[in-house]
Amino acid sequence: MNSIESVTLEVADLKTATDFYTAFGLTTHIALRPTSPSETPTTGFRGFSLSLTASQPADVRALITAALDAGATPLKPAAKSFWGYGGVVQAPDGTIWKIATSSKKDTAPATRKFNEMVLLLGATDVLESKQFYIAHGLSVTKSFGRKYVEFATGSSPVKLALYGRRALAKDVGVPADGTGSHRVVLGSTTGPFTDPDGFTWEPAPSLTPTN
Repeated sequence: MNSIESVTLEVADLKTATDFYTAFGLTTHIALRPTSPSETPTTGFRGFSLSLTASQPADVRALITAALDAGATPLKPAAKSFWGYGGVVQAPDGTIWKIATSSKKDTAPATRKFNEMVLLLGATDVLESKQFYIAHGLSVTKSFGRKYVEFATGSSPVKLALYGRRALAKDVGVPADGTGSHRVVLGSTTGPFTDPDGFTWEPAPSLTPTN
């Protein structure tokens, strides 16, 4: 079975990004590398988001506070919703992070721990992208028609999922339009390849902490 093995963010300012993700406590989950000077400049929505799932609202608030203190910009303030509690911030490098929980009540003192990280790729056609990934050896664990797909995690600390691009942009509070590089590279046990929405995969490197 193929699976996502690493997530590398391409950043314009490596030091600022390293300081941010170190303060945010995510150095064992993602890698960073400088943006290539030859790449097309990025504008607007990059077509993906990263999510942290916590156990309770207090942990969501603690994680969002840590991100804001480290230089993130708020996109959606933490608030209750039908499905739980959460908020959205944008890192200094432009990556959008949603931090949420399905719980609506606190049951323990606040921590900055999270249970799961999810990489959501915004797909123009979720079914087409689903079939593409199945053909490349990924195994589907959850699927809701043309709306949402999750893949088996394997040994990765990050879960991969597909969501409609416009629905994803709406969920994180930004316009859906955007051009240029996604500024994220995914590593796998096979590759390289590029999916229907231009997300690039390459042979997975050893994930080295960014600090």
